[in-house]
Amino acid sequence: MNFETYPFEKLNALLENISPNESYSPLSLTIGEPQFETPKFILDALKDAAPLLNKYPKTSGEPILRDAMLKYLKTRFDLSLSNAQIIPTFGTREVLFNFPQFLLHDIENSVMAYPNPFYQIYEGAAKATRSEVVYINLKAENNFEHVIEEEKLSACDFVIINTPNNPTAATMIIDELRRWVSLAKKHNFVLLNDECYIDLYINEPVPSLLNASILEGNTEFKNILVVNSVSKRSSAPGLRSGFIAGDADLLKAYMTYRTYIGCATPLPLQNASAAAWADQTHVDEFRAKYLKNFQLAQEILNVETPSATFYVWLAVENEIEFTLNLYKNYNLKVVPGSFLGREGQGQGFVRLALVYEEKKTRECLERIKEALEN
Repeated sequence: MNFETYPFEKLNALLENISPNESYSPLSLTIGEPQFETPKFILDALKDAAPLLNKYPKTSGEPILRDAMLKYLKTRFDLSLSNAQIIPTFGTREVLFNFPQFLLHDIENSVMAYPNPFYQIYEGAAKATRSEVVYINLKAENNFEHVIEEEKLSACDFVIINTPNNPTAATMIIDELRRWVSLAKKHNFVLLNDECYIDLYINEPVPSLLNASILEGNTEFKNILVVNSVSKRSSAPGLRSGFIAGDADLLKAYMTYRTYIGCATPLPLQNASAAAWADQTHVDEFRAKYLKNFQLAQEILNVETPSATFYVWLAVENEIEFTLNLYKNYNLKVVPGSFLGREGQGQGFVRLALVYEEKKTRECLERIKEALEN
């Protein structure tokens, strides 16, 4: 399989022959990895469950984890799902890569659609399934909404949307989500929303695609799925705890497939993850930190605060030259938007991941402001 180089490897190649200005301490706003400490109650749950390493985990997940995830869905979205409508996963990256392989394996000349720019695992899944790709181009002129000609969707077998969005931070309102549910029903494609940033809303809670499905009368979530993770919401990417939820018929067959791929989560991680999913207070505390970071971005760079995520999709004249200049003169790394997209999407933007505490975030933003002004 001929996979594209990951954006961060491209960035390393771009910068490898440049000596950064040592007058500045090295900082990076590249990877969407929260730099806050994982809450102690999660660490304690992990420590207490360490003796369970002497047991094999079930692929289907232990009741303690499933119950916590179902409780989360009820508390956060008022969704009453059954065990048949959810599968714990080893984070969401693995499921975003292998679910399309399960779904599209027996479909000749499969067609897959996803946003552009994108989280690159979507592209990897398309390559692994030999699918024709239809891009949902996220453009500044339509506020980075998921807009595409309906005729192109009619040929699709599988469509991924991503709201709240990485990298643009654009977030769909419930009516837009309902439109996508309606399109999935009309054209009979499987629709999945990558909701990994859904709890990092700034002011108002963001609805799930599953909420939209119910409002559209699709109460059994036929052809509708979501994935989510504790990585961002709990500052615990190392737990590798996620889930896929929705259509029970699809998930029943996918569960059989998963027994073969060895993605069962170790029991200590399941216990720690259960603690994370069951609690909302710590998430609210992290959201307050991200809000402060966005307030700094508005103050220093005069950028609009998005509805969710921790990203700033910053417009620049030339994203490659800006990235090179920022690293060379200010010892700060950012990701060129063109590394995150195809066919010209992402050009003229850089992605900033505001994942630090306030002091470091301010320092990063002030360096960026100086680079923009010089």
